[in-house]
Amino acid sequence: MQNGVSENRYQQCVNCVMDTIGDKDIVFDAAGVCNYCGEYSKLEAASVLKGAAGAKAFSDNIERIRQGGIGRKYDCILGISGGADSSYLAYICKRENLRPLLVHFDNGWNSESSVKNIQKIIQYTGFDLYTFVTDWEEFKELQRAYIRASVIDIEVPTDNLIIGALHRIAKQQNIRYILSGWNTVTEGIMPPSWNYRKKSDGRNLRSIYDSSSGRNLRKLPVHGFWNIIKSNYVHKIDTVALLECIPYNLKEAIEVLKKEMKWENYGGKHYESVFTRFYQGYILPHKCKVDKRKAHLSTLICSGQISRDEALKQLQEAPYDEELQARDKTYVAKKLGFTEPELDALLQQPLRSHSSFATDDDLWNLYFRLIGTARPVLRILKSVNNRTQQSSKPKFAG
Repeated sequence: MQNGVSENRYQQCVNCVMDTIGDKDIVFDAAGVCNYCGEYSKLEAASVLKGAAGAKAFSDNIERIRQGGIGRKYDCILGISGGADSSYLAYICKRENLRPLLVHFDNGWNSESSVKNIQKIIQYTGFDLYTFVTDWEEFKELQRAYIRASVIDIEVPTDNLIIGALHRIAKQQNIRYILSGWNTVTEGIMPPSWNYRKKSDGRNLRSIYDSSSGRNLRKLPVHGFWNIIKSNYVHKIDTVALLECIPYNLKEAIEVLKKEMKWENYGGKHYESVFTRFYQGYILPHKCKVDKRKAHLSTLICSGQISRDEALKQLQEAPYDEELQARDKTYVAKKLGFTEPELDALLQQPLRSHSSFATDDDLWNLYFRLIGTARPVLRILKSVNNRTQQSSKPKFAG
Protein backbone atom coordinates (compact mmCIF):
# COMPACT_ATOMS: atom_id res chain seq x y z
CA MET A 1 0.00 0.00 0.00
CA GLN A 2 1.07 3.59 -0.53
CA ASN A 3 -0.81 6.47 1.08
CA GLY A 4 -3.62 4.05 1.87
CA VAL A 5 -4.04 2.91 -1.76
CA SER A 6 -3.62 -0.82 -2.31
CA GLU A 7 -0.90 -1.85 -4.74
CA ASN A 8 -0.10 -5.45 -5.67
CA ARG A 9 3.61 -5.17 -5.10
CA TYR A 10 6.13 -5.71 -2.37
CA GLN A 11 7.28 -2.69 -0.38
CA GLN A 12 9.46 -2.27 2.68
CA CYS A 13 9.82 0.76 4.90
CA VAL A 14 12.96 2.78 4.22
CA ASN A 15 13.36 3.57 7.92
CA CYS A 16 12.56 0.26 9.68
CA VAL A 17 12.14 -3.30 8.33
CA MET A 18 8.34 -3.58 8.30
CA ASP A 19 6.97 -4.63 4.92
CA THR A 20 3.84 -5.73 3.08
CA ILE A 21 4.29 -9.48 3.64
CA GLY A 22 1.55 -10.73 5.94
CA ASP A 23 0.48 -7.21 6.97
CA LYS A 24 -2.76 -5.77 5.62
CA ASP A 25 -2.54 -2.63 7.75
CA ILE A 26 0.79 -1.18 6.65
CA VAL A 27 0.78 2.07 4.67
CA PHE A 28 3.63 4.26 3.43
CA ASP A 29 4.02 7.99 2.98
CA ALA A 30 5.50 9.62 -0.13
CA ALA A 31 9.01 9.15 1.25
CA GLY A 32 8.48 5.42 1.77
CA VAL A 33 8.24 5.55 5.58
CA CYS A 34 5.62 3.23 7.07
CA ASN A 35 2.83 4.16 9.47
CA TYR A 36 4.42 2.18 12.31
CA CYS A 37 7.40 4.53 12.51
CA GLY A 38 5.13 7.51 13.10
CA GLU A 39 2.94 5.56 15.52
CA TYR A 40 6.02 4.49 17.45
CA SER A 41 7.20 8.08 17.80
CA LYS A 42 3.83 9.12 19.22
CA LEU A 43 3.73 6.16 21.60
CA GLU A 44 7.24 6.81 22.86
CA ALA A 45 6.48 10.50 23.41
CA ALA A 46 3.34 9.61 25.37
CA SER A 47 4.66 6.64 27.37
CA VAL A 48 8.42 6.84 27.89
CA LEU A 49 9.66 9.31 30.47
CA LYS A 50 13.18 10.59 29.88
CA GLY A 51 15.77 12.71 31.64
CA ALA A 52 14.74 14.44 34.85
CA ALA A 53 11.07 13.53 34.35
CA GLY A 54 11.95 9.85 34.03
CA ALA A 55 14.28 9.92 37.04
CA LYS A 56 11.58 11.56 39.17
CA ALA A 57 8.89 9.12 38.00
CA PHE A 58 11.17 6.17 38.73
CA SER A 59 12.03 7.49 42.19
CA ASP A 60 8.37 8.26 42.94
CA ASN A 61 7.29 4.77 41.86
CA ILE A 62 9.95 3.10 43.98
CA GLU A 63 8.90 5.17 46.99
CA ARG A 64 5.17 4.46 46.64
CA ILE A 65 5.92 0.75 46.28
CA ARG A 66 7.98 0.89 49.46
CA GLN A 67 5.28 2.82 51.28
CA GLY A 68 2.61 0.40 50.07
CA GLY A 69 4.61 -2.48 51.51
CA ILE A 70 4.98 -1.12 55.03
CA GLY A 71 3.86 -3.79 57.47
CA ARG A 72 3.73 -6.44 54.75
CA LYS A 73 6.15 -9.24 53.92
CA TYR A 74 6.33 -8.15 50.26
CA ASP A 75 5.91 -4.72 48.70
CA CYS A 76 5.27 -5.91 45.12
CA ILE A 77 4.91 -8.90 42.83
CA LEU A 78 7.14 -9.56 39.83
CA GLY A 79 6.32 -12.23 37.29
CA ILE A 80 9.50 -13.83 35.96
CA SER A 81 9.91 -16.04 32.90
CA GLY A 82 13.70 -16.19 32.64
CA GLY A 83 13.55 -13.69 29.78
CA ALA A 84 15.51 -10.44 29.59
CA ASP A 85 12.84 -7.91 30.63
CA SER A 86 11.62 -9.67 33.78
CA SER A 87 15.17 -10.69 34.74
CA TYR A 88 16.33 -7.09 34.46
CA LEU A 89 13.40 -5.96 36.61
CA ALA A 90 14.52 -8.45 39.26
CA TYR A 91 17.99 -6.88 39.07
CA ILE A 92 16.44 -3.40 39.56
CA CYS A 93 14.42 -4.64 42.55
CA LYS A 94 17.60 -5.95 44.16
CA ARG A 95 19.44 -2.71 43.44
CA GLU A 96 16.62 -0.57 44.84
CA ASN A 97 16.09 -2.74 47.94
CA LEU A 98 12.52 -3.62 47.06
CA ARG A 99 10.93 -6.75 48.51
CA PRO A 100 9.14 -8.47 45.66
CA LEU A 101 7.53 -11.88 45.65
CA LEU A 102 8.77 -13.43 42.42
CA VAL A 103 6.09 -15.44 40.62
CA HIS A 104 6.79 -17.90 37.84
CA PHE A 105 3.86 -19.09 35.75
CA ASP A 106 4.61 -22.70 34.82
CA ASN A 107 2.40 -23.79 31.94
CA GLY A 108 4.47 -26.84 31.09
CA TRP A 109 6.53 -25.27 28.29
CA ASN A 110 9.66 -24.03 30.05
CA SER A 111 12.87 -24.32 28.08
CA GLU A 112 16.01 -25.51 29.83
CA SER A 113 17.53 -22.04 29.57
CA SER A 114 14.53 -20.40 31.24
CA VAL A 115 14.73 -22.79 34.21
CA LYS A 116 18.45 -22.07 34.60
CA ASN A 117 17.91 -18.30 34.37
CA ILE A 118 15.19 -18.38 37.02
CA GLN A 119 17.50 -20.31 39.35
CA LYS A 120 20.22 -17.72 38.76
CA ILE A 121 17.81 -14.87 39.53
CA ILE A 122 16.90 -16.48 42.85
CA GLN A 123 20.55 -17.11 43.73
CA TYR A 124 21.52 -13.53 42.90
CA THR A 125 18.61 -11.71 44.53
CA GLY A 126 17.67 -13.98 47.41
CA PHE A 127 14.00 -13.19 46.72
CA ASP A 128 11.21 -15.66 47.48
CA LEU A 129 9.80 -17.54 44.50
CA TYR A 130 6.20 -18.69 44.09
CA THR A 131 5.70 -21.09 41.19
CA PHE A 132 2.12 -21.11 39.91
CA VAL A 133 1.67 -24.48 38.20
CA THR A 134 -1.29 -24.66 35.83
CA ASP A 135 -3.62 -27.62 35.64
CA TRP A 136 -1.98 -29.23 32.62
CA GLU A 137 -4.96 -31.18 31.29
CA GLU A 138 -7.21 -28.12 31.23
CA PHE A 139 -4.47 -25.87 29.86
CA LYS A 140 -3.62 -28.41 27.17
CA GLU A 141 -7.27 -28.51 26.10
CA LEU A 142 -7.31 -24.71 26.00
CA GLN A 143 -4.27 -24.60 23.73
CA ARG A 144 -5.79 -27.28 21.51
CA ALA A 145 -8.96 -25.19 21.31
CA TYR A 146 -7.03 -22.13 20.13
CA ILE A 147 -5.23 -24.12 17.43
CA ARG A 148 -8.53 -25.64 16.28
CA ALA A 149 -10.18 -22.20 16.29
CA SER A 150 -7.53 -21.09 13.77
CA VAL A 151 -7.10 -17.64 15.33
CA ILE A 152 -3.74 -15.94 14.96
CA ASP A 153 -2.88 -15.30 18.61
CA ILE A 154 -2.65 -18.73 20.18
CA GLU A 155 -0.49 -17.23 22.93
CA VAL A 156 -3.52 -15.50 24.49
CA PRO A 157 -4.09 -18.39 26.94
CA THR A 158 -0.64 -17.92 28.47
CA ASP A 159 -0.79 -14.11 28.39
CA ASN A 160 -4.24 -14.00 29.97
CA LEU A 161 -3.58 -16.59 32.65
CA ILE A 162 -0.29 -15.00 33.70
CA ILE A 163 -2.18 -11.78 34.41
CA GLY A 164 -4.90 -13.71 36.22
CA ALA A 165 -2.39 -15.62 38.35
CA LEU A 166 -0.50 -12.46 39.33
CA HIS A 167 -3.70 -10.70 40.40
CA ARG A 168 -4.93 -13.76 42.29
CA ILE A 169 -1.66 -14.05 44.23
CA ALA A 170 -1.53 -10.28 44.85
CA LYS A 171 -4.99 -10.50 46.40
CA GLN A 172 -4.06 -13.55 48.51
CA GLN A 173 -0.83 -11.94 49.76
CA ASN A 174 -2.37 -8.48 50.23
CA ILE A 175 0.13 -6.92 47.79
CA ARG A 176 -0.84 -3.66 46.09
CA TYR A 177 1.67 -3.45 43.24
CA ILE A 178 2.43 -5.69 40.28
CA LEU A 179 5.58 -4.87 38.31
CA SER A 180 5.21 -5.11 34.54
CA GLY A 181 8.13 -5.82 32.21
CA TRP A 182 6.30 -4.37 29.21
CA ASN A 183 8.18 -1.49 27.61
CA THR A 184 7.74 0.70 24.57
CA VAL A 185 11.36 0.75 23.41
CA THR A 186 11.51 -3.00 22.69
CA GLU A 187 7.82 -3.83 22.17
CA GLY A 188 6.17 -0.68 20.83
CA ILE A 189 5.55 -1.85 17.25
CA MET A 190 3.10 -4.66 16.50
CA PRO A 191 0.61 -4.71 13.60
CA PRO A 192 -2.96 -5.06 14.91
CA SER A 193 -3.59 -8.10 12.71
CA TRP A 194 -0.64 -10.01 14.18
CA ASN A 195 -2.06 -10.55 17.64
CA TYR A 196 -5.16 -10.08 19.80
CA ARG A 197 -4.53 -6.94 21.78
CA LYS A 198 -7.27 -7.53 24.34
CA LYS A 199 -5.29 -10.10 26.29
CA SER A 200 -7.62 -9.80 29.28
CA ASP A 201 -10.76 -10.65 27.32
CA GLY A 202 -11.88 -13.52 29.50
CA ARG A 203 -15.15 -14.02 27.63
CA ASN A 204 -13.31 -14.46 24.33
CA LEU A 205 -10.98 -17.04 25.87
CA ARG A 206 -13.86 -18.98 27.41
CA SER A 207 -15.81 -18.83 24.15
CA ILE A 208 -12.93 -20.30 22.16
CA TYR A 209 -12.47 -23.05 24.77
CA ASP A 210 -16.19 -23.85 24.79
CA SER A 211 -16.32 -24.00 20.97
CA SER A 212 -13.84 -26.89 21.03
CA SER A 213 -14.48 -28.73 24.28
CA GLY A 214 -18.12 -27.96 25.04
CA ARG A 215 -17.11 -27.50 28.67
CA ASN A 216 -16.47 -24.61 31.06
CA LEU A 217 -13.04 -23.70 32.35
CA ARG A 218 -12.91 -24.42 36.09
CA LYS A 219 -9.30 -24.59 37.26
CA LEU A 220 -7.41 -21.86 35.40
CA PRO A 221 -7.10 -18.21 36.60
CA VAL A 222 -8.91 -16.63 33.65
CA HIS A 223 -8.74 -12.81 33.76
CA GLY A 224 -11.65 -10.83 32.36
CA PHE A 225 -13.80 -7.74 32.75
CA TRP A 226 -15.11 -8.45 36.25
CA ASN A 227 -11.67 -9.48 37.50
CA ILE A 228 -10.26 -6.18 36.28
CA ILE A 229 -13.03 -4.18 37.95
CA LYS A 230 -12.51 -5.99 41.27
CA SER A 231 -8.72 -5.64 41.10
CA ASN A 232 -8.94 -1.92 40.36
CA TYR A 233 -11.79 -0.83 42.63
CA VAL A 234 -12.00 -3.42 45.40
CA HIS A 235 -8.48 -4.74 45.93
CA LYS A 236 -6.77 -1.53 44.73
CA ILE A 237 -4.05 -3.44 42.85
CA ASP A 238 -1.92 -1.24 40.60
CA THR A 239 0.42 -2.26 37.77
CA VAL A 240 3.71 -0.34 37.53
CA ALA A 241 5.88 -0.28 34.38
CA LEU A 242 9.27 0.72 35.78
CA LEU A 243 11.06 0.18 32.45
CA GLU A 244 9.11 3.12 31.00
CA CYS A 245 10.89 5.44 33.46
CA ILE A 246 14.52 4.52 32.73
CA PRO A 247 16.80 4.55 29.66
CA TYR A 248 16.18 0.86 28.91
CA ASN A 249 18.58 -0.57 26.34
CA LEU A 250 18.16 -4.28 25.65
CA LYS A 251 21.78 -5.04 24.74
CA GLU A 252 23.07 -3.18 27.79
CA ALA A 253 20.54 -4.92 30.04
CA ILE A 254 21.61 -8.34 28.73
CA GLU A 255 25.27 -7.51 29.36
CA VAL A 256 24.42 -6.51 32.96
CA LEU A 257 22.51 -9.76 33.47
CA LYS A 258 25.35 -11.84 32.04
CA LYS A 259 27.88 -10.11 34.25
CA GLU A 260 25.88 -10.04 37.48
CA MET A 261 23.86 -13.26 37.27
CA LYS A 262 25.66 -15.37 34.62
CA TRP A 263 22.34 -15.13 32.77
CA GLU A 264 22.02 -17.02 29.45
CA ASN A 265 20.65 -15.46 26.27
CA TYR A 266 18.16 -17.84 24.62
CA GLY A 267 18.38 -16.25 21.15
CA GLY A 268 14.96 -14.72 20.51
CA LYS A 269 12.30 -12.54 22.12
CA HIS A 270 10.14 -14.74 24.39
CA TYR A 271 12.00 -17.88 23.26
CA GLU A 272 12.34 -18.91 26.92
CA SER A 273 9.16 -20.94 26.24
CA VAL A 274 9.35 -23.92 23.87
CA PHE A 275 5.78 -23.30 22.73
CA THR A 276 6.36 -19.58 22.15
CA ARG A 277 9.54 -20.34 20.24
CA PHE A 278 7.65 -22.78 17.99
CA TYR A 279 4.68 -20.43 17.64
CA GLN A 280 6.72 -17.37 16.66
CA GLY A 281 9.44 -19.18 14.73
CA TYR A 282 7.37 -21.80 12.90
CA ILE A 283 3.58 -21.45 13.13
CA LEU A 284 3.31 -17.73 12.36
CA PRO A 285 5.67 -17.77 9.33
CA HIS A 286 4.16 -20.96 7.87
CA LYS A 287 0.48 -20.35 8.59
CA CYS A 288 0.22 -16.56 8.45
CA LYS A 289 3.35 -15.33 6.61
CA VAL A 290 4.08 -13.35 9.78
CA ASP A 291 7.61 -12.88 11.07
CA LYS A 292 7.35 -11.11 14.43
CA ARG A 293 11.07 -10.42 14.33
CA LYS A 294 10.28 -7.59 11.88
CA ALA A 295 8.17 -5.84 14.53
CA HIS A 296 10.68 -6.48 17.32
CA LEU A 297 13.65 -5.32 15.23
CA SER A 298 11.76 -2.31 13.87
CA THR A 299 11.00 -1.23 17.42
CA LEU A 300 14.71 -1.43 18.26
CA ILE A 301 15.50 0.61 15.14
CA CYS A 302 12.98 3.30 16.06
CA SER A 303 14.28 3.43 19.64
CA GLY A 304 17.86 3.80 18.37
CA GLN A 305 19.13 0.47 19.72
CA ILE A 306 20.18 -1.17 16.44
CA SER A 307 20.77 -0.07 12.86
CA ARG A 308 18.52 -0.99 9.96
CA ASP A 309 21.41 -2.84 8.31
CA GLU A 310 21.88 -4.95 11.43
CA ALA A 311 18.16 -5.78 11.47
CA LEU A 312 18.16 -6.74 7.78
CA LYS A 313 21.13 -9.02 8.41
CA GLN A 314 19.27 -10.80 11.21
CA LEU A 315 16.21 -11.29 8.99
CA GLN A 316 18.33 -13.12 6.42
CA GLU A 317 18.68 -15.94 8.95
CA ALA A 318 15.97 -18.46 9.83
CA PRO A 319 13.84 -17.52 12.88
CA TYR A 320 15.72 -20.29 14.70
CA ASP A 321 17.68 -23.44 13.94
CA GLU A 322 15.73 -25.57 11.44
CA GLU A 323 16.70 -28.87 13.08
CA LEU A 324 15.41 -27.51 16.39
CA GLN A 325 12.21 -26.42 14.61
CA ALA A 326 11.66 -30.01 13.47
CA ARG A 327 12.28 -31.36 16.97
CA ASP A 328 9.97 -28.73 18.45
CA LYS A 329 7.23 -29.64 15.99
CA THR A 330 7.36 -33.29 17.00
CA TYR A 331 7.45 -32.37 20.69
CA VAL A 332 4.60 -29.81 20.52
CA ALA A 333 2.33 -32.12 18.51
CA LYS A 334 2.88 -35.03 20.91
CA LYS A 335 2.52 -32.92 24.07
CA LEU A 336 -0.77 -31.45 22.82
CA GLY A 337 -2.12 -34.83 21.74
CA PHE A 338 -1.98 -34.26 17.97
CA THR A 339 -0.29 -36.37 15.36
CA GLU A 340 2.02 -34.34 13.14
CA PRO A 341 -0.32 -34.76 10.13
CA GLU A 342 -3.23 -33.53 12.31
CA LEU A 343 -1.23 -30.49 13.38
CA ASP A 344 -0.22 -29.79 9.78
CA ALA A 345 -3.86 -29.96 8.67
CA LEU A 346 -4.96 -27.58 11.45
CA LEU A 347 -2.22 -25.11 10.53
CA GLN A 348 -3.47 -25.07 6.94
CA GLN A 349 -6.96 -23.93 7.90
CA PRO A 350 -7.88 -20.34 6.97
CA LEU A 351 -7.52 -17.76 9.72
CA ARG A 352 -10.53 -16.73 11.77
CA SER A 353 -10.91 -13.46 13.63
CA HIS A 354 -10.84 -13.53 17.42
CA SER A 355 -13.95 -11.34 17.30
CA SER A 356 -15.90 -14.12 15.57
CA PHE A 357 -16.17 -15.53 19.10
CA ALA A 358 -17.86 -13.84 22.06
CA THR A 359 -15.97 -10.89 23.57
CA ASP A 360 -16.06 -8.56 26.58
CA ASP A 361 -16.64 -5.57 24.29
CA ASP A 362 -20.26 -4.98 25.31
CA LEU A 363 -19.29 -4.86 28.98
CA TRP A 364 -16.49 -2.38 28.31
CA ASN A 365 -18.75 -0.23 26.12
CA LEU A 366 -21.34 -0.12 28.91
CA TYR A 367 -18.63 0.66 31.48
CA PHE A 368 -17.29 3.60 29.50
CA ARG A 369 -20.79 4.92 28.86
CA LEU A 370 -21.53 4.80 32.59
CA ILE A 371 -18.21 6.48 33.38
CA GLY A 372 -18.95 9.17 30.82
CA THR A 373 -22.39 9.73 32.34
CA ALA A 374 -21.08 9.75 35.89
CA ARG A 375 -18.26 12.26 35.39
CA PRO A 376 -20.49 15.40 35.18
CA VAL A 377 -22.41 14.23 38.26
CA LEU A 378 -19.18 13.60 40.17
CA ARG A 379 -17.87 17.05 39.19
CA ILE A 380 -21.09 18.66 40.49
CA LEU A 381 -20.92 16.67 43.74
CA LYS A 382 -17.26 17.63 44.18
CA SER A 383 -18.07 21.29 43.57
CA VAL A 384 -20.97 21.20 46.07
CA ASN A 385 -18.74 19.46 48.60
CA ASN A 386 -16.01 22.09 48.16
CA ARG A 387 -18.51 24.94 48.63
CA THR A 388 -19.95 23.22 51.71
CA GLN A 389 -16.50 22.87 53.23
CA GLN A 390 -15.73 26.52 52.47
CA SER A 391 -18.99 27.73 54.03
CA SER A 392 -18.39 25.66 57.15
CA LYS A 393 -14.98 27.18 57.87
CA PRO A 394 -14.95 29.67 60.79
CA LYS A 395 -14.92 33.33 59.78
CA PHE A 396 -12.46 35.66 61.47
CA ALA A 397 -12.88 39.42 61.64
CA GLY A 398 -10.49 41.99 60.33
